[in-house]
Amino acid sequence: MTEPSISDVPMEKPKGMPSWVQHLIVFAVFIAIWEASVQFQWVSALILPSPFDVVVAWWDLAIVRKLIWDDFFVTLTEVLIGFGFGAAFGTVIAVFSAMQPTFRRLVSPYMVALQVTPRIAVAPIIVAWLGFGMEPKIAIAAIICFFPIFINTLTGLMQVDEDRMEMFASLRASRWQVFRHLQLPGAMPVIMAGYKTGISLALIGAIVGEFVSASVGIGVLIQRFSFQLLLPQAFACLIMLTVMGLTLYGAASLVDRHVVFWKHDALLAKISRRLRTRYADLLSRDRSVQAVKEPV
Repeated sequence: MTEPSISDVPMEKPKGMPSWVQHLIVFAVFIAIWEASVQFQWVSALILPSPFDVVVAWWDLAIVRKLIWDDFFVTLTEVLIGFGFGAAFGTVIAVFSAMQPTFRRLVSPYMVALQVTPRIAVAPIIVAWLGFGMEPKIAIAAIICFFPIFINTLTGLMQVDEDRMEMFASLRASRWQVFRHLQLPGAMPVIMAGYKTGISLALIGAIVGEFVSASVGIGVLIQRFSFQLLLPQAFACLIMLTVMGLTLYGAASLVDRHVVFWKHDALLAKISRRLRTRYADLLSRDRSVQAVKEPV
């Protein structure tokens, strides 16, 4: 008689209200307070439009006239391309810095100088260099998201367990083997955290570039509606930016869950159950084949 394993013990589901219901209640309370503050004139509607007016404005812009979608996808393109360049350069320079101490010593002052320089001050210069198209917005988005990706990647690669490093040295592992099998797997949680931060900052960079100089984009619409005191329309555009940011961050979190699956207990348990089922099927199939081959 075999003892029951941990996987055979039924997991107790947490009691109480589901988390999504709690979030929904908090959101509903927030909207109710917002609406009440406008209806009872605690806040002027010229300063803060009511949620109903914002929803009406969004419906008019997005569904009826469909004026917002071209600008939405322009901003999204700037964010994705800018993040791609920033992530690529940040990761590559961080890897070289981790592998070559001399290179790290030479580039570190310039990385810090790039971080402490206000990007808003650099934005007009970049516009003067690259013109008034999408290029300066992409460049600003890449510059803003570059540093957190660089510093997270470098920090993760430099945090190596000494005992494991000694074990790899005793096995005479090459530098590439140490990087591939020790440094990179250990750094992935920190690297993915940098990517999630970087995708949010890339959105900020694209909007900053559109505020400085642009003719299309969500940032341009927000500026235009704000100057015309059409605050419901401006808030509707702001909601679209929020949806874009949440979608991008959610996509980065989804990638993080599958790349660094060992840091997520629920996903790890799911993968373990799937592997156990697969191996159990293979084992039962192998036993069936052996039973057929055995002579009667």
